[in-house]
Amino acid sequence: MKNKTDSIYPVAFGIIFLAVWQILCTLKVIPVFLMPSPIQIVKALTEDFLLLMYHLVITLAESLIGLVLGVFLGFIFALLMDRFINVYKTFYPFVIITQTIPTIAIAPLLVLWFGYDLLPKVILIVLVTFFPITIGLLESFKSADSDEINLLKSMGASEFDIYKFIKIPSSMGKFFAALKISASYSVVGGVIAEWLGGFRGLGVYMTRVRKAYAFDKMFAVIIIISILSLLLLKAVDLLQKIAMPWEEK
Repeated sequence: MKNKTDSIYPVAFGIIFLAVWQILCTLKVIPVFLMPSPIQIVKALTEDFLLLMYHLVITLAESLIGLVLGVFLGFIFALLMDRFINVYKTFYPFVIITQTIPTIAIAPLLVLWFGYDLLPKVILIVLVTFFPITIGLLESFKSADSDEINLLKSMGASEFDIYKFIKIPSSMGKFFAALKISASYSVVGGVIAEWLGGFRGLGVYMTRVRKAYAFDKMFAVIIIISILSLLLLKAVDLLQKIAMPWEEK
C-alpha cells in the first residue's frame, strides 16, 4: 500500500506539469516555435510513429550489441586486473583515461575511421559501457572478505573456487548497479554516434528534424529515447531479481 501511495506523487506532479505547460503554450506565453505544446508533441509522435519505430529498432540493436560486448570485456578486464597485479598496474590507468575523452569528441573520429555503418556505433557504445562494469566489478572483487578467502584457501580451494563461491557472488549487487548505468549509457552513446554520422537510427532522425526546425518531432524522439532507456533499466531490474532472488523484500 505504501508503494502505491508513493507512486501517486510523481504521477500527480507530471500531470500538473503537463497541464501548466499546455496552458502556457495555449495562451502563447511560450512561443510555439520555441516550445511545442504537449498536444503537438503527441500529434507528432502519432504521425511519425511507424518511422520512429523503424529507427528505434536500429538504435536498440546497436545498443544491445554494444552493451553485451562492453559488459563481457568489462568482466574480463576486471577479472584479469584483480587476478594479476601487473595487468592491473599496466591497464588500470588506461581504463581511467578512457573516461576523460568526451564521447562527442571521439564519435566523429570513429565515423571517419570505420564508416557510417554499424561498427563505429558499436565501438562507441562499448567504450561508454565498459568503464562502469570494469570499475564496479574490480572494486567489488578487491573488497571481498579476506577471512572467507583465507578459509577457502586453507581448505585447498583453487582461484576458480574463490571467484565462484566468494568474489563473484559478493559482487552481484555492484555489478547490477553498474549494469544499470551502462544500459542507459548504451542508448545515449548509440544516439550520439548516429547523430554525428549514420543513415538510420533515432540519432539520424533527430538530426533531420532538427535541421527542419520541427521541434515537436524533436521532443517526440526525446520521449522515445527516454522510454527506451527506462525499458532497459526495467530489464536490468528483472535480471537482478532472477539472479538475486534473496534481495527481494
